[in-house]
Amino acid sequence: MTLLGIAFILIGIALVLIPVIGNYVDLSRVPWWIIYVYRSDGFVFVTSPILLILSAVSIIIAILSR
Repeated sequence: MTLLGIAFILIGIALVLIPVIGNYVDLSRVPWWIIYVYRSDGFVFVTSPILLILSAVSIIIAILSR
């Protein structure tokens, strides 16, 4: 495993825990570009635009470097 892989795993674990934490702490005060929170009728969806962009860039780099 590379350092980048370990970093992505840790970020993934943190993002899995964020919705659970979001039930107890108001994450709406966090800037939208760090954590995006969508709430509707008891449904909470939390994602990170930064992580989505980094993932897309790393996939594009991996495909283009072949």
